[in-house]
Amino acid sequence: MTARLAAELNVGEQQVIAAVKLLDEGSTVPFIARYRKEATGSLDDAQLRLLDERLRYLRELDERREAVLDSIEEQGKLTDALAADLAAADTKSRVEDIYLPYKPKRRTKAQIAREAGLEPLLDRLLEDPSLTPKDIAAGFVGEQVSDADAALEGARAILTERASEHAELVGAVRAKFWQQGSVRTAPRSEEAAKSTEAQKFRDYFEFSEPLEKMPSHRVLAVLRGEKENQLGVTFDGGSDDEYVAMVCDALGIDPTNPGEATTWLVAGSRWAWRTKLAVTATIDARTQLRKRAEDEAVEVFARNVKDLLLAAPAGTRATLGLDPGLRTGVKVAVVDATGKVVDTGVIYPHAPKRAWAESKAALAALVARHSVELIAIGNGTASRETDSLAAELITEIRAAGHDAPTKVVVSEAGASVYSASEYASRELPGMDVSLRGAVSIARRLQDPLAELVKIDPKSIGVGQYQHDITPSTLGRSLDAVVEDAVNGVGVDLNTASVPLLARVSGITAPLAEAIVAHREKAGAFVNRKKLLDVPRLGPKAFEQSAGFLRIRGGDDPLDASGVHPESYPVVRRILDTSGTALAELIGNSAALRSIRPADVADDRFGIPTVTDILAELEKPGRDPRPGFTTATFAAGVEKVTDLRPGMILEGVVTNVAAFGAFVDVGVHQDGLVHVSAMSDRFVSDPHDVVHSGQVVKVKVLDVDVDRQRISLTLRLDDEVGAGQRSGGGSARSQKGAPQKATQNSRDGRDGGGRGDRSGRNDRSGRARGGNRAPAPSGSMAQALRDAGFGR
Repeated sequence: MTARLAAELNVGEQQVIAAVKLLDEGSTVPFIARYRKEATGSLDDAQLRLLDERLRYLRELDERREAVLDSIEEQGKLTDALAADLAAADTKSRVEDIYLPYKPKRRTKAQIAREAGLEPLLDRLLEDPSLTPKDIAAGFVGEQVSDADAALEGARAILTERASEHAELVGAVRAKFWQQGSVRTAPRSEEAAKSTEAQKFRDYFEFSEPLEKMPSHRVLAVLRGEKENQLGVTFDGGSDDEYVAMVCDALGIDPTNPGEATTWLVAGSRWAWRTKLAVTATIDARTQLRKRAEDEAVEVFARNVKDLLLAAPAGTRATLGLDPGLRTGVKVAVVDATGKVVDTGVIYPHAPKRAWAESKAALAALVARHSVELIAIGNGTASRETDSLAAELITEIRAAGHDAPTKVVVSEAGASVYSASEYASRELPGMDVSLRGAVSIARRLQDPLAELVKIDPKSIGVGQYQHDITPSTLGRSLDAVVEDAVNGVGVDLNTASVPLLARVSGITAPLAEAIVAHREKAGAFVNRKKLLDVPRLGPKAFEQSAGFLRIRGGDDPLDASGVHPESYPVVRRILDTSGTALAELIGNSAALRSIRPADVADDRFGIPTVTDILAELEKPGRDPRPGFTTATFAAGVEKVTDLRPGMILEGVVTNVAAFGAFVDVGVHQDGLVHVSAMSDRFVSDPHDVVHSGQVVKVKVLDVDVDRQRISLTLRLDDEVGAGQRSGGGSARSQKGAPQKATQNSRDGRDGGGRGDRSGRNDRSGRARGGNRAPAPSGSMAQALRDAGFGR
């Protein structure tokens, strides 16, 4: 197994052996990747995740292989050849193919025919194709067989079962069906095609695509259309004659041999193909197609979640969170620099109340009272209207000569999930559910990672058809992404929440609760060793977690870094070598770069670990996330109807799919930059060009108001209006990769292709203007003084 894993990963077998041993001992992927480089030869987290996944599959394969061997042996049918075939089987499908003839099954027509003594009839016809089937069959008529036709029907049932249980034939048919097969779709019925529900699938009313080439987003769209009873889906494997020839070859039938038996045997082979093998091949193709689509969709989702989790934090600044709404008002929450809630409320600037001036005054008072530096605005319903309110407030504060906060529109996807969660009720007891969303919006601007870990990653809303993906497959992948992100950044032990601590290597949810309870009872941790005072936190959990936990201002400066406590003796050797005190060495690039890792390394802590320690001492506790930037939405562009082809706008990438990227340009509806409109060079993966949360400039190519579709391009010199109806990319193809605009319109528009933005971000009920109250009378300067500015 280790040799196979090494070959698949293209690494040394000893690296695999060491990694498997560590995983089996309970070490986590982040811990192994960061602190066991000597053992694994510096395998990174991506390689270790793949190894872990493949290891799980191969072990499941071995378990199934042993179960099959035991079953066949119990039947007394295990031979050396059969055991060798099973030992060589390298996939679960191959094991099941070999097991087919021996698998316990319900009483079949073939078994009944065998019990009636009809197997010799089939064998005689196979041995001598010149025989006349009916004449031979007449000799098998008896008490259990009524006539010659019944005898031949029984023989055909046996032939069909032999074909369907022929391991090599089943495998070859599966491979051929996949290689040359296709998916065909059409409306479930003429009536269904006319329904409103079916219109989102209308690109698939006359559709066909090869199985091997069909991208994941179209697979999932088609399967969703079938699930919603809007589409009929069929699988076409190609010419039946080719498959019949394969059946004949496997059973030793020569179709060119003259004789009545040959004709009967070929017809029986055709029956076996149509009634058994074709059905099995279709099921296998559907399973493989879905699995491949799910794997690709999960990968896209995972990368988007990672981008969001590792988005730039605004930092420890007092923040005012606005959760926009119309009839129910805009929910307001202010959190201080540490994220503690210091004020909440509700304002009603929009229809129907339109208390614009009063709302602005209320916000001004909160900004002054709490020295607010940032305003976080959720990007859901009434977002642009609320953004205009904030912009007007900021302009007037500056005009009055005061420092004004910065406003930022942030994704509120998943905020409602958090608001209604059990953790939110414990974290914010007594607070109205609707106000919790505003708190989440404010905090996720301060530190996206710390806040988003409180939400099930499936609810963050950056997936591609995530509701159509097997939950366990998606959950396992996303959990790994969150774990890697949290441990890559590091966690402040004295401020981290339970959900954040629970994502740290080696710390379970109960342990995270125990850490927080101990912290609240005994006070802040002054050093990492104090972790061992937490009930039920033993040496193993300490080993796995300590390096990822930070203590700022504690007893030991190293506790604020990513240096693991087990490596502190190495730091002491570095100090001895450099002749410098720790306080003078930390951050001293010249001194640190003068030290040769080989001079400090030993048998336990080799050059890779020492190199990491030196880098960490140079920038202790550095945050790997990018610097904080914001997008500025164009003034006056608030609705899809405000857009015009040719406009150049600033926006934020909200979701990256296999076919392109969705960008929020501030009109309550994301636009699509198709993969063909991302660059002048060929782009195979949109993630190579953009990532979720990135601020970009785009040009509007086309706007379909009726279908709420916006076509954008990252190539600002693209011409507009050339074959761009219905959205979907640029008229100009990627170099070396011709694209059809008609195909582009299908990508991402298939009943949920916008990324299934779950949570709060449904864009419904947006205002259409005319929502402002008259400007307040009197001096704005006086109003600001009343709010608390200038005192």
